[in-house]
This record gives sequence, C-alpha cells and structure tokens, in this order.
Amino acid sequence: MAKISREQLKQLVESAIFVADEPLTQERLQQTVLEGLKVTKTMLKDVLAELTLDYQARGIQLVEVASGYRFQSMDSLSPWLSKLWQEQAPRYSRASLETLALIAYRQPITRGEIEDVRGVSVSSQIMKTLSERGWIKVVGRKEVPGRPALYATTKEFLDYFSLKSLSELPSSDEFITSPESEEQRNQLFTLSEESEVQELPSITTEDPTNDLLDGSEQPEQLH
Repeated sequence: MAKISREQLKQLVESAIFVADEPLTQERLQQTVLEGLKVTKTMLKDVLAELTLDYQARGIQLVEVASGYRFQSMDSLSPWLSKLWQEQAPRYSRASLETLALIAYRQPITRGEIEDVRGVSVSSQIMKTLSERGWIKVVGRKEVPGRPALYATTKEFLDYFSLKSLSELPSSDEFITSPESEEQRNQLFTLSEESEVQELPSITTEDPTNDLLDGSEQPEQLH
C-alpha cells in the first residue's frame, strides 16, 4: 500500500469532504479516496479531529451529523447568509411541528398515538409531506388490531437539523414541562436556520394559515 504524509492526508480528507455532495463517513472515506493508501482508522480519526478544531473559529465549520462529516456555515452567520436566497422560506403550522416532535421523541409511534397525545386528528397531508420531505418513514407495524404503521425519524431528519444522533435532542422533560418550554419547542425547528448554508429554512408557527403541510388544520397546544 502507498504511504501518505500526515499533511497530505489532512489535505486529501479536507478536499474530499469539501467537494462531496453529501456527508462522508470514515468508512466511505476509507473505501474511496483513501483506498490503496496506508491510512489506519486511528490516523483518519485523528485527522478529522484536527480539521474540526482548525475550522472551529472560522466561518465554515466541519461537523459530524448522522450521515457523516460535512462543512457548513457558522450558526451565528445565518441571518446574513440567508439574504443570498431570494425565495421565501417555507412555513410550517404548529400541528405539523408538534407531529414531527412527537415522532422524534416517542418513536416508533403510530398516527393514532400521536392523535391521542395532541387531542386532535392528524391529517393525512401532514404525514405525507413529512414523509416526502424525508424526515419520517414507516419502520414497521404495531401488533394490534388493524396493524397501524409505526413512524420514526430518518437520517435525513438528523442531517437537516445538524444532529449526529437522537441523543442530541433537547431533553423531552425540559422540552415539554419547563417554564421556557415554548422557546425550547422552537429550538429544534430553528436549528436548520443556523446550520445549513445550502437551504437555510425558516420554520415558524407564527402564521398557521400559511402552511405547506396542512393549511386546513388550526394549531393546537401540545398536551
């Protein structure tokens, strides 16, 4: 196997992540750009740690999300970077966000169980659009009469909100019961505004009539 210097390895890994159109895992790096090179898993891990530190104070940062490593803009720069996108960002109703939050925190969960918690029906359009968005998927069937579908979040959901795993979600107890619960509910759905230079969505519940997911359902409080 060919040898490569530490500096060359660092440059190669940095370039690969930069040009890739999706996050890259360590395994993917080993199987592609590092194939045929004498690079151990420990060496690669150390180089990724160095690159993460190198970019920590810069406008672009190297972060690890569910699907691997990627470069993204610094959170605090989002208000200015968003001006590069002229189209109006999508808005989502409280009903849509509550449905997504319940799936994220209580997965796997059925549509009926979501309705039991919210106290109102969940429209088919909400479930359809969250599925088409790539944020949720059916992961099985509950063994009860009717065998309803069980829903869970996807890697795309974690990537979009710049999360490496579900363990990085705010505590569900704090999310629902603390005095700042309203602010914390919004925290999950504003992460993407501060993290993704590619899309920079503005997800809000201020105007439930302007709802891409379900314009007919009025927002309800999360019970």
